[in-house]
Amino acid sequence: MLKVKTPKNPRVKRALEKRAPKLVETGKKTLILQGTKTSNTLNDVLTELYLLKKGSAIRYTRKNENIRPFESGGETSLEFFSLKTDCSIFIYGSTSKKRPDNLVIGRTYDHHIYDLVEVGVENFKPLHSFIYDKKLAPRVGSKPFICFVGEGFESVEELKHLKEVLVDLLRGEVIENLNLAGLDHAYVCTAVSSNRVFFTHCALRLKKSGTIVPRMELVEVGPCMDFVVRRHRLPNESLRKEAMKTAKDQSKKKVDSLDIILLFHYMSLK
Repeated sequence: MLKVKTPKNPRVKRALEKRAPKLVETGKKTLILQGTKTSNTLNDVLTELYLLKKGSAIRYTRKNENIRPFESGGETSLEFFSLKTDCSIFIYGSTSKKRPDNLVIGRTYDHHIYDLVEVGVENFKPLHSFIYDKKLAPRVGSKPFICFVGEGFESVEELKHLKEVLVDLLRGEVIENLNLAGLDHAYVCTAVSSNRVFFTHCALRLKKSGTIVPRMELVEVGPCMDFVVRRHRLPNESLRKEAMKTAKDQSKKKVDSLDIILLFHYMSLK
């Protein structure tokens, strides 16, 4: 039987509590890593995805030969890196004759593989190929709009799954209040066909509209690319139920009990 050691140092205890699974998650970090073979295009894609996620991403440039996310036993290294870096989303890039310029985007739960989506990258245009006013460049850490265009995201199983994963990847920290002036960029995903999605990154330009709400214009700042869905793996039902647990609303119980106390107090006065 393994002996479980409890942390004695308060600093270590706080660090472990911070990494523990939570009912209400804050921000999710992204781990970006690569296999033994990658093309120049794929290296640029991984680098620019890291720049888009700068501040909430970790980039590993060392080649990893033991990672095969869709194969049994091939996810061990991924789960180790997820635990080591405390990242709950990962992007793994590799290329082969059968699957050129391949990206596997996955999520973990309690540092175990939760689900996977595999896409091929085509028609990639890097950041430096776009010409625009640099004053419109998005700020690091700002909240984005995420727009999904096309019926495929509601009717095609693979695209519905890809949409879920992309929202988790791109949305950043979950917040309750948002200042419209802080929104300076948008991710636009367009379902071109049942297995192809056009992805682009745009800056937002606010202009006067004659009302309180300003008029918005999109300025493409890159990168942009086509995602061709190749494989995907959904989580099993028991794991999904465990991961979907939410915190119970305690405020309602407190209000109800307070109402009862006030009612009894009112009746005693009568």
